[in-house]
Amino acid sequence: MFDKVLIANRGEIALRIQRACKELGIATVAVHSTADADAMHVRLADESVCIGSPPASDSYLNIPRLLAACEITGADAVHPGYGFLSENARFAEILEEHSITFIGPTSEHIRIMGDKIQAKETAKKLGIPVVPGSDGAVRSEAQAMKIAKEMGFPVLIKATAGGGGRGMKVAHSAADLGIALATAKSEAKAAFGNDSVYIEKYLQKPRHIEIQVFGDGKGNAVHLGERDCSLQRRHQKILEESPSPALNAEARERIGNVVANAMREIKYRGAGTVEFLYEDGEFYFIEMNTRLQVEHPVTEQITGIDLVLEQIRVASGGHLSFKQEDITFSGHAIECRINAENPRTFRPSPGQITYWHPPGGLGVRVDSGVYQGYRIPPFYDSLIGKLIVHGKNRNECLMRLRRALSEFVIDGIETTIPLFNELIRQPDITNGLYDIHWLEKYLGKS
Repeated sequence: MFDKVLIANRGEIALRIQRACKELGIATVAVHSTADADAMHVRLADESVCIGSPPASDSYLNIPRLLAACEITGADAVHPGYGFLSENARFAEILEEHSITFIGPTSEHIRIMGDKIQAKETAKKLGIPVVPGSDGAVRSEAQAMKIAKEMGFPVLIKATAGGGGRGMKVAHSAADLGIALATAKSEAKAAFGNDSVYIEKYLQKPRHIEIQVFGDGKGNAVHLGERDCSLQRRHQKILEESPSPALNAEARERIGNVVANAMREIKYRGAGTVEFLYEDGEFYFIEMNTRLQVEHPVTEQITGIDLVLEQIRVASGGHLSFKQEDITFSGHAIECRINAENPRTFRPSPGQITYWHPPGGLGVRVDSGVYQGYRIPPFYDSLIGKLIVHGKNRNECLMRLRRALSEFVIDGIETTIPLFNELIRQPDITNGLYDIHWLEKYLGKS
Protein backbone atom coordinates (compact mmCIF):
# COMPACT_ATOMS: atom_id res chain seq x y z
CA MET A 1 0.00 0.00 0.00
CA PHE A 2 1.09 3.57 -0.64
CA ASP A 3 2.69 5.74 2.04
CA LYS A 4 1.53 9.08 0.70
CA VAL A 5 -0.96 10.07 -2.00
CA LEU A 6 -0.96 13.44 -3.72
CA ILE A 7 -4.46 14.49 -4.79
CA ALA A 8 -4.22 16.35 -8.11
CA ASN A 9 -7.62 18.02 -7.85
CA ARG A 10 -9.76 20.39 -5.82
CA GLY A 11 -13.23 20.77 -4.31
CA GLU A 12 -15.50 17.95 -3.24
CA ILE A 13 -13.66 15.22 -5.13
CA ALA A 14 -10.35 16.12 -3.49
CA LEU A 15 -12.01 15.84 -0.09
CA ARG A 16 -13.68 12.56 -1.08
CA ILE A 17 -10.34 11.01 -2.05
CA GLN A 18 -8.73 12.36 1.10
CA ARG A 19 -11.28 10.61 3.28
CA ALA A 20 -10.68 7.28 1.56
CA CYS A 21 -6.93 7.64 2.06
CA LYS A 22 -7.43 8.38 5.75
CA GLU A 23 -9.48 5.21 6.17
CA LEU A 24 -6.61 3.25 4.63
CA GLY A 25 -4.04 4.94 6.86
CA ILE A 26 -2.40 6.77 3.95
CA ALA A 27 -0.99 10.29 4.36
CA THR A 28 -2.35 12.90 1.93
CA VAL A 29 -0.95 15.87 0.07
CA ALA A 30 -3.30 18.60 -1.16
CA VAL A 31 -2.22 20.81 -4.03
CA HIS A 32 -3.93 24.13 -4.58
CA SER A 33 -3.88 27.35 -6.51
CA THR A 34 -3.63 30.67 -4.69
CA ALA A 35 -7.42 30.99 -5.08
CA ASP A 36 -7.93 27.74 -3.14
CA ALA A 37 -5.64 28.42 -0.19
CA ASP A 38 -8.59 28.30 2.24
CA ALA A 39 -10.32 25.29 0.67
CA MET A 40 -11.47 22.48 2.93
CA HIS A 41 -9.33 19.82 1.24
CA VAL A 42 -6.27 22.00 1.92
CA ARG A 43 -7.21 22.46 5.57
CA LEU A 44 -7.72 18.75 6.21
CA ALA A 45 -4.75 17.32 4.31
CA ASP A 46 -1.60 16.18 6.09
CA GLU A 47 0.46 18.43 3.81
CA SER A 48 -0.34 21.05 1.21
CA VAL A 49 1.58 22.64 -1.65
CA CYS A 50 0.65 25.78 -3.57
CA ILE A 51 1.26 25.04 -7.24
CA GLY A 52 0.38 28.33 -8.93
CA SER A 53 -2.02 31.11 -9.72
CA PRO A 54 -5.80 30.65 -10.23
CA PRO A 55 -5.90 29.71 -13.94
CA ALA A 56 -5.97 25.91 -14.17
CA SER A 57 -3.23 26.01 -16.80
CA ASP A 58 -0.93 27.53 -14.19
CA SER A 59 -1.87 25.12 -11.42
CA TYR A 60 -4.11 22.03 -11.65
CA LEU A 61 -3.15 21.37 -15.28
CA ASN A 62 0.53 22.18 -14.84
CA ILE A 63 2.30 18.80 -14.95
CA PRO A 64 5.83 20.04 -14.02
CA ARG A 65 4.47 21.74 -10.89
CA LEU A 66 2.49 18.67 -9.87
CA LEU A 67 5.55 16.52 -10.38
CA ALA A 68 7.63 18.92 -8.29
CA ALA A 69 5.01 18.73 -5.53
CA CYS A 70 5.33 14.93 -5.55
CA GLU A 71 9.10 15.14 -5.26
CA ILE A 72 9.02 17.79 -2.52
CA THR A 73 6.58 15.81 -0.36
CA GLY A 74 7.74 12.29 -1.22
CA ALA A 75 4.34 11.22 -2.53
CA ASP A 76 4.51 7.76 -4.10
CA ALA A 77 1.09 7.91 -5.83
CA VAL A 78 -1.23 10.47 -7.41
CA HIS A 79 -5.02 10.34 -7.54
CA PRO A 80 -6.32 12.64 -10.29
CA GLY A 81 -10.02 12.64 -9.33
CA TYR A 82 -12.19 13.65 -12.29
CA GLY A 83 -11.65 16.44 -14.79
CA PHE A 84 -8.29 18.24 -15.07
CA LEU A 85 -5.62 15.58 -15.81
CA SER A 86 -7.66 12.51 -14.93
CA GLU A 87 -7.78 11.32 -18.56
CA ASN A 88 -4.41 12.65 -19.69
CA ALA A 89 -2.36 9.70 -20.89
CA ARG A 90 0.88 11.68 -20.96
CA PHE A 91 0.45 12.66 -17.31
CA ALA A 92 0.08 9.01 -16.36
CA GLU A 93 3.21 8.14 -18.37
CA ILE A 94 5.30 10.90 -16.80
CA LEU A 95 4.36 9.79 -13.30
CA GLU A 96 5.30 6.18 -14.07
CA GLU A 97 8.62 7.36 -15.53
CA HIS A 98 9.33 8.95 -12.15
CA SER A 99 8.29 5.81 -10.22
CA ILE A 100 5.07 7.45 -9.01
CA THR A 101 1.87 5.42 -9.35
CA PHE A 102 -1.05 6.93 -11.24
CA ILE A 103 -4.22 5.78 -9.48
CA GLY A 104 -6.20 4.97 -12.59
CA PRO A 105 -6.02 2.96 -15.81
CA THR A 106 -2.92 2.43 -17.90
CA SER A 107 -1.88 5.25 -20.23
CA GLU A 108 -2.65 2.94 -23.16
CA HIS A 109 -6.29 2.51 -22.13
CA ILE A 110 -6.64 6.24 -21.42
CA ARG A 111 -5.29 7.04 -24.87
CA ILE A 112 -7.45 4.51 -26.71
CA MET A 113 -10.68 5.53 -25.01
CA GLY A 114 -9.86 9.23 -25.08
CA ASP A 115 -10.09 9.30 -28.87
CA LYS A 116 -13.76 8.85 -29.71
CA ILE A 117 -13.13 7.18 -33.09
CA GLN A 118 -10.56 4.74 -31.71
CA ALA A 119 -12.82 4.06 -28.72
CA LYS A 120 -15.72 3.24 -31.03
CA GLU A 121 -13.56 0.91 -33.13
CA THR A 122 -12.31 -0.80 -29.97
CA ALA A 123 -15.88 -1.18 -28.67
CA LYS A 124 -16.91 -2.86 -31.93
CA LYS A 125 -14.04 -5.35 -31.68
CA LEU A 126 -15.02 -6.13 -28.09
CA GLY A 127 -18.64 -6.86 -29.04
CA ILE A 128 -20.11 -3.69 -27.57
CA PRO A 129 -23.03 -2.30 -29.66
CA VAL A 130 -22.32 1.11 -31.19
CA VAL A 131 -24.28 3.96 -32.77
CA PRO A 132 -24.26 3.79 -36.60
CA GLY A 133 -21.87 6.37 -38.00
CA SER A 134 -18.73 7.20 -39.96
CA ASP A 135 -15.85 4.75 -39.77
CA GLY A 136 -13.44 7.55 -38.92
CA ALA A 137 -13.01 11.30 -39.01
CA VAL A 138 -14.75 13.17 -41.81
CA ARG A 139 -12.39 15.26 -43.90
CA SER A 140 -14.75 17.37 -45.99
CA GLU A 141 -18.32 18.59 -46.27
CA ALA A 142 -18.83 16.40 -49.33
CA GLN A 143 -17.76 13.29 -47.42
CA ALA A 144 -19.99 14.30 -44.51
CA MET A 145 -22.96 14.80 -46.83
CA LYS A 146 -22.49 11.39 -48.42
CA ILE A 147 -22.37 9.65 -45.03
CA ALA A 148 -25.32 11.62 -43.65
CA LYS A 149 -27.53 10.84 -46.66
CA GLU A 150 -26.70 7.13 -46.39
CA MET A 151 -27.66 7.08 -42.68
CA GLY A 152 -30.52 9.51 -43.00
CA PHE A 153 -31.04 12.81 -41.17
CA PRO A 154 -30.84 13.96 -38.43
CA VAL A 155 -27.17 13.30 -37.71
CA LEU A 156 -24.85 14.26 -34.88
CA ILE A 157 -21.40 15.74 -35.53
CA LYS A 158 -18.96 15.11 -32.67
CA ALA A 159 -15.37 16.06 -31.87
CA THR A 160 -13.07 13.03 -31.77
CA ALA A 161 -11.33 14.43 -28.69
CA GLY A 162 -14.50 15.91 -27.23
CA GLY A 163 -16.45 15.81 -24.02
CA GLY A 164 -19.05 17.76 -22.09
CA GLY A 165 -21.02 18.65 -25.20
CA ARG A 166 -18.29 20.80 -26.75
CA GLY A 167 -17.68 20.25 -30.45
CA MET A 168 -21.09 18.57 -30.79
CA LYS A 169 -23.75 19.77 -33.23
CA VAL A 170 -26.97 18.33 -34.72
CA ALA A 171 -27.80 18.64 -38.42
CA HIS A 172 -31.53 18.04 -38.95
CA SER A 173 -31.33 18.29 -42.73
CA ALA A 174 -28.88 18.61 -45.61
CA ALA A 175 -29.30 22.38 -45.42
CA ASP A 176 -28.02 22.36 -41.82
CA LEU A 177 -25.00 20.16 -42.40
CA GLY A 178 -22.46 22.70 -43.64
CA ILE A 179 -22.84 25.17 -40.79
CA ALA A 180 -23.12 22.38 -38.18
CA LEU A 181 -19.90 20.80 -39.45
CA ALA A 182 -18.00 24.10 -39.48
CA THR A 183 -19.26 25.06 -36.02
CA ALA A 184 -18.40 21.68 -34.50
CA LYS A 185 -14.88 21.81 -35.97
CA SER A 186 -14.36 25.36 -34.73
CA GLU A 187 -15.55 24.52 -31.21
CA ALA A 188 -13.42 21.37 -31.14
CA LYS A 189 -10.32 23.29 -32.19
CA ALA A 190 -10.88 25.93 -29.51
CA ALA A 191 -11.67 23.46 -26.72
CA PHE A 192 -9.28 20.60 -27.47
CA GLY A 193 -6.72 21.90 -29.96
CA ASN A 194 -8.01 19.30 -32.43
CA ASP A 195 -10.70 20.01 -35.02
CA SER A 196 -11.21 16.37 -36.04
CA VAL A 197 -14.89 15.34 -36.04
CA TYR A 198 -16.98 12.30 -36.95
CA ILE A 199 -20.66 11.64 -37.62
CA GLU A 200 -23.21 9.46 -35.86
CA LYS A 201 -26.89 8.78 -36.35
CA TYR A 202 -28.87 11.13 -34.13
CA LEU A 203 -31.32 9.20 -31.98
CA GLN A 204 -34.65 10.93 -31.37
CA LYS A 205 -35.60 10.19 -27.74
CA PRO A 206 -32.85 8.13 -26.12
CA ARG A 207 -31.98 7.64 -22.46
CA HIS A 208 -28.40 8.15 -21.36
CA ILE A 209 -27.40 4.96 -19.56
CA GLU A 210 -23.92 4.35 -18.21
CA ILE A 211 -22.44 1.16 -16.80
CA GLN A 212 -19.95 1.35 -13.95
CA VAL A 213 -17.10 -1.10 -14.46
CA PHE A 214 -14.10 -2.02 -12.37
CA GLY A 215 -11.02 -4.11 -13.15
CA ASP A 216 -7.75 -4.95 -11.48
CA GLY A 217 -5.53 -5.07 -14.57
CA LYS A 218 -5.04 -8.81 -14.11
CA GLY A 219 -8.03 -9.99 -16.13
CA ASN A 220 -10.61 -9.66 -13.34
CA ALA A 221 -13.43 -7.21 -14.01
CA VAL A 222 -17.02 -6.63 -12.91
CA HIS A 223 -19.89 -4.28 -13.58
CA LEU A 224 -21.71 -2.52 -10.75
CA GLY A 225 -24.98 -1.82 -12.50
CA GLU A 226 -26.14 1.23 -14.38
CA ARG A 227 -26.81 4.89 -13.76
CA ASP A 228 -29.46 6.83 -15.68
CA CYS A 229 -28.04 10.27 -16.53
CA SER A 230 -30.73 11.39 -18.97
CA LEU A 231 -31.63 14.63 -17.18
CA GLN A 232 -29.19 16.95 -18.95
CA ARG A 233 -28.76 20.50 -20.14
CA ARG A 234 -26.44 21.11 -23.09
CA HIS A 235 -25.07 17.59 -22.67
CA GLN A 236 -24.17 18.32 -19.03
CA LYS A 237 -25.67 15.94 -16.48
CA ILE A 238 -27.52 17.50 -13.57
CA LEU A 239 -29.28 14.51 -11.96
CA GLU A 240 -28.41 10.81 -11.96
CA GLU A 241 -30.22 7.79 -10.56
CA SER A 242 -29.87 4.06 -10.20
CA PRO A 243 -31.42 1.74 -11.11
CA SER A 244 -32.78 3.30 -14.29
CA PRO A 245 -36.58 3.50 -14.50
CA ALA A 246 -36.21 2.47 -18.16
CA LEU A 247 -34.41 -0.86 -17.67
CA ASN A 248 -35.60 -4.25 -16.50
CA ALA A 249 -33.42 -6.90 -14.88
CA GLU A 250 -32.83 -8.75 -18.16
CA ALA A 251 -31.58 -5.64 -20.01
CA ARG A 252 -29.40 -4.67 -17.04
CA GLU A 253 -27.76 -8.08 -16.86
CA ARG A 254 -27.33 -8.29 -20.62
CA ILE A 255 -25.46 -5.00 -21.10
CA GLY A 256 -23.61 -5.34 -17.81
CA ASN A 257 -22.17 -8.70 -18.81
CA VAL A 258 -21.19 -7.38 -22.25
CA VAL A 259 -19.09 -4.56 -20.81
CA ALA A 260 -17.64 -6.63 -17.96
CA ASN A 261 -16.49 -9.25 -20.46
CA ALA A 262 -14.93 -6.51 -22.60
CA MET A 263 -13.02 -5.12 -19.62
CA ARG A 264 -11.73 -8.59 -18.77
CA GLU A 265 -10.53 -9.05 -22.34
CA ILE A 266 -8.45 -5.86 -22.36
CA LYS A 267 -7.34 -6.31 -18.71
CA TYR A 268 -8.68 -2.92 -17.72
CA ARG A 269 -7.42 -1.48 -14.43
CA GLY A 270 -9.41 0.69 -12.03
CA ALA A 271 -12.77 2.42 -12.29
CA GLY A 272 -14.34 3.18 -15.64
CA THR A 273 -17.71 4.04 -17.08
CA VAL A 274 -19.06 2.81 -20.42
CA GLU A 275 -21.74 5.20 -21.66
CA PHE A 276 -24.66 4.33 -23.93
CA LEU A 277 -27.68 5.83 -25.55
CA TYR A 278 -30.68 3.54 -25.02
CA GLU A 279 -33.71 3.59 -27.29
CA ASP A 280 -36.37 1.01 -28.20
CA GLY A 281 -34.67 -1.69 -26.13
CA GLU A 282 -31.27 -1.26 -27.78
CA PHE A 283 -27.97 0.05 -26.37
CA TYR A 284 -25.58 2.16 -28.45
CA PHE A 285 -22.04 2.85 -27.18
CA ILE A 286 -21.06 6.53 -27.20
CA GLU A 287 -17.87 6.73 -25.11
CA MET A 288 -15.91 5.38 -22.19
CA ASN A 289 -14.65 7.53 -19.33
CA THR A 290 -11.43 6.10 -17.91
CA ARG A 291 -11.83 7.69 -14.49
CA LEU A 292 -14.08 8.10 -11.50
CA GLN A 293 -17.35 9.82 -12.41
CA VAL A 294 -18.92 12.78 -10.62
CA GLU A 295 -21.97 10.56 -10.01
CA HIS A 296 -20.08 7.60 -8.50
CA PRO A 297 -21.86 7.99 -5.09
CA VAL A 298 -25.08 6.74 -6.69
CA THR A 299 -23.43 3.38 -7.34
CA GLU A 300 -21.83 3.35 -3.90
CA GLN A 301 -25.22 3.81 -2.25
CA ILE A 302 -26.90 0.87 -3.98
CA THR A 303 -23.93 -1.54 -3.81
CA GLY A 304 -22.29 -0.58 -0.51
CA ILE A 305 -18.89 -0.58 -2.26
CA ASP A 306 -16.42 2.29 -1.74
CA LEU A 307 -15.15 2.89 -5.27
CA VAL A 308 -12.33 5.21 -4.25
CA LEU A 309 -10.94 2.74 -1.71
CA GLU A 310 -11.05 0.06 -4.38
CA GLN A 311 -9.26 2.35 -6.86
CA ILE A 312 -6.42 2.78 -4.39
CA ARG A 313 -6.21 -0.91 -3.54
CA VAL A 314 -6.11 -1.97 -7.19
CA ALA A 315 -3.55 0.69 -8.12
CA SER A 316 -1.27 -0.58 -5.36
CA GLY A 317 -1.21 -3.98 -7.06
CA GLY A 318 -4.04 -5.76 -5.33
CA HIS A 319 -6.71 -7.96 -6.87
CA LEU A 320 -10.35 -6.92 -6.93
CA SER A 321 -11.78 -7.48 -3.46
CA PHE A 322 -15.08 -8.80 -4.89
CA LYS A 323 -16.40 -10.92 -7.73
CA GLN A 324 -19.48 -10.38 -9.87
CA GLU A 325 -21.53 -12.80 -7.79
CA ASP A 326 -20.65 -10.82 -4.63
CA ILE A 327 -22.31 -7.65 -5.93
CA THR A 328 -25.91 -7.02 -4.91
CA PHE A 329 -28.09 -4.02 -5.59
CA SER A 330 -30.17 -2.58 -2.77
CA GLY A 331 -32.88 0.05 -3.15
CA HIS A 332 -32.73 3.22 -5.21
CA ALA A 333 -30.39 6.24 -5.21
CA ILE A 334 -30.56 9.70 -6.78
CA GLU A 335 -27.91 12.41 -6.99
CA CYS A 336 -28.52 16.13 -7.61
CA ARG A 337 -25.56 18.24 -8.66
CA ILE A 338 -25.72 21.46 -6.65
CA ASN A 339 -24.11 24.21 -8.72
CA ALA A 340 -23.38 27.84 -7.85
CA GLU A 341 -25.56 29.08 -10.70
CA ASN A 342 -28.76 30.97 -11.31
CA PRO A 343 -31.42 28.22 -11.43
CA ARG A 344 -33.03 29.64 -14.60
CA THR A 345 -30.24 31.24 -16.64
CA PHE A 346 -27.45 28.98 -15.29
CA ARG A 347 -25.19 32.00 -15.03
CA PRO A 348 -22.33 31.21 -12.58
CA SER A 349 -22.71 32.75 -9.13
CA PRO A 350 -19.30 32.97 -7.42
CA GLY A 351 -19.08 34.73 -4.06
CA GLN A 352 -19.13 34.13 -0.33
CA ILE A 353 -21.40 31.58 1.31
CA THR A 354 -22.94 33.46 4.23
CA TYR A 355 -25.01 30.53 5.53
CA TRP A 356 -24.60 26.78 4.94
CA HIS A 357 -27.01 24.20 6.32
CA PRO A 358 -26.82 20.79 4.57
CA PRO A 359 -29.60 18.24 5.11
CA GLY A 360 -29.17 15.08 7.14
CA GLY A 361 -31.02 12.02 8.35
CA LEU A 362 -31.29 8.41 7.23
CA GLY A 363 -30.31 7.82 3.62
CA VAL A 364 -29.01 11.34 2.99
CA ARG A 365 -25.43 12.09 1.94
CA VAL A 366 -23.85 15.41 0.98
CA ASP A 367 -20.46 15.44 -0.75
CA SER A 368 -19.09 18.98 -0.72
CA GLY A 369 -15.90 20.86 -0.04
CA VAL A 370 -17.49 24.18 0.93
CA TYR A 371 -18.43 25.63 4.30
CA GLN A 372 -20.05 28.71 5.82
CA GLY A 373 -17.83 31.71 5.11
CA TYR A 374 -16.11 30.04 2.15
CA ARG A 375 -15.70 32.21 -0.94
CA ILE A 376 -16.37 30.40 -4.20
CA PRO A 377 -13.77 31.48 -6.76
CA PRO A 378 -14.85 32.37 -10.32
CA PHE A 379 -12.12 30.37 -12.02
CA TYR A 380 -13.43 26.81 -11.92
CA ASP A 381 -16.44 24.57 -12.46
CA SER A 382 -19.56 25.77 -10.62
CA LEU A 383 -20.24 22.42 -8.88
CA ILE A 384 -20.17 23.05 -5.13
CA GLY A 385 -21.81 19.91 -3.81
CA LYS A 386 -23.74 16.74 -4.50
CA LEU A 387 -26.88 15.69 -2.67
CA ILE A 388 -27.30 11.92 -2.74
CA VAL A 389 -30.32 10.15 -1.27
CA HIS A 390 -31.07 6.44 -0.91
CA GLY A 391 -34.32 4.64 -0.26
CA LYS A 392 -35.83 1.15 -0.35
CA ASN A 393 -37.49 1.99 -3.68
CA ARG A 394 -37.77 4.88 -6.13
CA ASN A 395 -40.85 6.40 -4.51
CA GLU A 396 -39.25 6.47 -1.07
CA CYS A 397 -36.11 7.89 -2.64
CA LEU A 398 -38.04 10.72 -4.32
CA MET A 399 -39.89 11.58 -1.11
CA ARG A 400 -36.61 11.61 0.80
CA LEU A 401 -35.09 13.84 -1.87
CA ARG A 402 -37.97 16.31 -1.51
CA ARG A 403 -37.42 16.42 2.21
CA ALA A 404 -33.65 16.80 1.90
CA LEU A 405 -33.90 19.60 -0.66
CA SER A 406 -36.31 21.48 1.60
CA GLU A 407 -33.69 21.35 4.40
CA PHE A 408 -30.75 22.41 2.22
CA VAL A 409 -30.04 26.12 2.82
CA ILE A 410 -27.25 28.03 1.09
CA ASP A 411 -27.21 31.84 1.37
CA GLY A 412 -24.95 34.44 -0.20
CA ILE A 413 -24.93 32.92 -3.66
CA GLU A 414 -27.45 31.54 -6.14
CA THR A 415 -27.71 27.76 -6.51
CA THR A 416 -29.66 25.21 -8.54
CA ILE A 417 -31.56 23.94 -5.48
CA PRO A 418 -34.80 25.76 -6.50
CA LEU A 419 -34.65 24.07 -9.90
CA PHE A 420 -34.45 20.61 -8.32
CA ASN A 421 -37.33 21.47 -5.99
CA GLU A 422 -39.35 22.22 -9.10
CA LEU A 423 -38.20 19.28 -11.22
CA ILE A 424 -38.91 16.49 -8.75
CA ARG A 425 -42.57 17.53 -8.67
CA GLN A 426 -43.02 17.17 -12.43
CA PRO A 427 -45.09 14.08 -13.37
CA ASP A 428 -42.62 13.01 -16.06
CA ILE A 429 -39.81 12.95 -13.53
CA THR A 430 -41.75 11.25 -10.76
CA ASN A 431 -42.90 8.61 -13.26
CA GLY A 432 -39.43 8.22 -14.77
CA LEU A 433 -40.66 9.23 -18.24
CA TYR A 434 -37.85 11.46 -19.46
CA ASP A 435 -35.12 11.32 -22.10
CA ILE A 436 -31.95 13.34 -22.79
CA HIS A 437 -33.95 16.14 -24.43
CA TRP A 438 -36.62 16.47 -21.71
CA LEU A 439 -34.96 19.13 -19.56
CA GLU A 440 -34.15 21.55 -22.35
CA LYS A 441 -37.71 21.27 -23.66
CA TYR A 442 -39.05 21.90 -20.15
CA LEU A 443 -36.81 24.91 -19.61
CA GLY A 444 -37.84 26.28 -22.99
CA LYS A 445 -41.52 26.13 -22.00
CA SER A 446 -41.18 27.44 -18.45
